[in-house]
Amino acid sequence: MEHPRKVATALTIAGSDSGGGAGIQADLRTFSFHRVHGTSAITALTAQNTLGVTRVDVMPPESVAAQIDAVASDIGIGAAKTGMLVNSAIISTVAERVRAHGITPLVVDPVMVSRAGSRLIDNEAVAALRELLIPLATLVTPNRHEAQLLAGLELHTLEDMREAARRIHRQGAKAVLVKGGAMPGSLCGTDVWFDGERMEVLRLVSLETHNTHGTGCTLSAAIAANLALGLGLLEATRQAKQYVTRALQHPLALGRGNGPIGHFFPLMDS
Repeated sequence: MEHPRKVATALTIAGSDSGGGAGIQADLRTFSFHRVHGTSAITALTAQNTLGVTRVDVMPPESVAAQIDAVASDIGIGAAKTGMLVNSAIISTVAERVRAHGITPLVVDPVMVSRAGSRLIDNEAVAALRELLIPLATLVTPNRHEAQLLAGLELHTLEDMREAARRIHRQGAKAVLVKGGAMPGSLCGTDVWFDGERMEVLRLVSLETHNTHGTGCTLSAAIAANLALGLGLLEATRQAKQYVTRALQHPLALGRGNGPIGHFFPLMDS
């Protein structure tokens, strides 16, 4: 019998997606693909499928804190990511536990506005995210609409994306990835990465597909997994983008709406 194997670990602090395409479920599948042991702290339970969300039950902040403490005190946290944090009380609690346990690297996916432009959290939660959590982030990964909200700037051009990255970086994150999945025309799928010194435009092939559910969760989880494995921040981001692009090329025929990407695409052809 083989001896137990040491393995990198990563924690996701996010909501549960009963349809399995996004949230905790997508994060844990992404960690597994990268051969990283995934742990979790669930912030909310959602009833959802490919057609939408029908119910959200928010966890008490004390429960979220207890989940983080349980993982940190025994298993350890090689890297962490946050997803849907729901409200200011949970955001405050997560920020406090991140500081208490010295959790780093930390990827913050600021789930504030959907890719389609729908607000997901209120102004108090946005303020808490900006003031309490973003300053703790190794990398923050806003989509177009979230970047507009955080930067106070409408994004129409590549230079707009660069300026948003600069403004968000000044809020305290070590690095910013402004995602261009919702940008118009040729900018769709173009991301801007900035760490205060280096500005990079990251481009991969843009794919026409309705099966994009969970791409934001998956990208931030893949970055966290790569960081847990020891990759540098920019390389971790590049590798994560490649992974998401490959998963988008293998969408799953599930449900009647916006279906998920194929997180386990290498196994689909075996």
